[in-house]
Amino acid sequence: MNFLFDGPEKAPVTILLAHGAGAPMDSPAMNGIAEALAGKEMRVARFEFGYMAGRRSEGRRKPPPRADRLIPEYHAAIDALAHDGLLVIGGKSMGGRVASMIADEEFANGRIAGLLCLGYPFHPPGKPEQLRTKHLQRMKTPALICQGSRDPFGTLEEVARYELSGAIEILWLEDGDHDLKPRKTISGFSMAHHLETMAERVRTWCDAVSNQ
Repeated sequence: MNFLFDGPEKAPVTILLAHGAGAPMDSPAMNGIAEALAGKEMRVARFEFGYMAGRRSEGRRKPPPRADRLIPEYHAAIDALAHDGLLVIGGKSMGGRVASMIADEEFANGRIAGLLCLGYPFHPPGKPEQLRTKHLQRMKTPALICQGSRDPFGTLEEVARYELSGAIEILWLEDGDHDLKPRKTISGFSMAHHLETMAERVRTWCDAVSNQ
C-alpha cells in the first residue's frame, strides 16, 4: 500500500487519512488539510482505496463502492502503516465515514487513540432523511468532527438535532462548505483561517486524547 506522508517522522501522533468519494488523496482539499495538520507537528499519512488508485493506473473513472465494502481496505491500511506514538484514524467525507465504521473495534483492540472526520457525510445532499448516524449514537472512541456550518451533507442546524455519542466533539467552521471553505465576502473568513483553526483544534484534541 502506498502512503503519502506530511509532517515530522517522529511526531507523537500520526493521523491516517482516507480521501472522499470523488477526489484522490492529493486533491487540493486533502493537500491543504494535510499541510495544516503537519504544521502543528503531527504526522499525516494519506492512502487511497483501490477504486481510486485504479483511476490513476487505468485512466478511467471508476465509481466508488458502498462505504461498508471499503472497511477491509481501511483495516489493511492500519496494518500496513508503520508509525511511532499514538494513531488517529479518519478522513475526508466518505473516508472519515469508513474510518468511523471501524473505530470502536480498533479502539477496543488498543490500535487507535481516536477518530478524526473532516466534513462528515451525515446524509446525502438534499436527502436529510437518509441519516448515516446510527453507529455514531453509541460510539465509544474519542472522536472529533470538523464540519462547515453550511455543509450540504450536514449543516449546523441539522446536526444540532441529531443524537450523537458524548464521545464525539464537533468543531463548526462558520460558513464552511463540504471542503470547510467559507465564502470570504459573506463570512469574513478565509480558507487559510479555517485550516489554521481546524489544525489548532485537532492538535489540542490529540493532546487531550493522549492523556486519557
